[in-house]
Amino acid sequence: MILNCIAVDDEPLALGLVCSFIEQTPFLHLAGSFSSGVTALSMIHEQEIDLIFLDIQMPDLTGIQLARILDRQPGSHGPRVIFTTAFNNFALEGYKVDALDYLLKPFDYEEFLIAANKGRAYAELVKPAQQPMIQNNGLEEEYIFLKVEYHLVRVAIKDILYIEGLKDYVKVYLENTDKPILTLTSLKTLEQKLSPKTFMRVHRSYIVSLEKVNSVTKNSLNIGSLSITIGEQYKDAFNTYLSRWM
Repeated sequence: MILNCIAVDDEPLALGLVCSFIEQTPFLHLAGSFSSGVTALSMIHEQEIDLIFLDIQMPDLTGIQLARILDRQPGSHGPRVIFTTAFNNFALEGYKVDALDYLLKPFDYEEFLIAANKGRAYAELVKPAQQPMIQNNGLEEEYIFLKVEYHLVRVAIKDILYIEGLKDYVKVYLENTDKPILTLTSLKTLEQKLSPKTFMRVHRSYIVSLEKVNSVTKNSLNIGSLSITIGEQYKDAFNTYLSRWM
């Protein structure tokens, strides 16, 4: 399970450190970094965020205030907070907003990883892996349901070529049709439903079926006539996959 994370801190050095820690942790994905709680809140409303590494003392909107806003929102499985602060007198406030952990600056990667693992443990409890199956003449066939307007459309996993993320929607491109399926969901949500053995995120806007990749260059891959750039933060994982076949 990959957790979608953001980092929020008004100190550039502290923000850069947390971002680097996130990027070197295999089960975390850095969806964004912000120097203001106000700008972070906009992204939290637009995307599915699992974990927030959040500074406390910030102008405009403090980390505690942002956590309170999130705590009051409907739904029991919203983003969880790990506070990062240079002051040790906010532990009680952190407890009141149900923060997962409280990292006291300066902290090292080992301390960061312990806190991140708490986030993963929580996510595994509330978001069990989804592997829907149907029976077809005694054979198992994987599929997903996609909401299209007022219908749920069943899509066979084996037919998916690639998935493109837009602002509020995703486009799912299938074999044997030129018309993609447009569905109201996030790329992250679909990534969690698809097997990492078959699908890989190679760009912040694309997930591809590894079985459908025709060729690869240094910075891109091709599926049919389409060329998709491999994002910098995804290159290591994709190259590791490729190395098994070279």
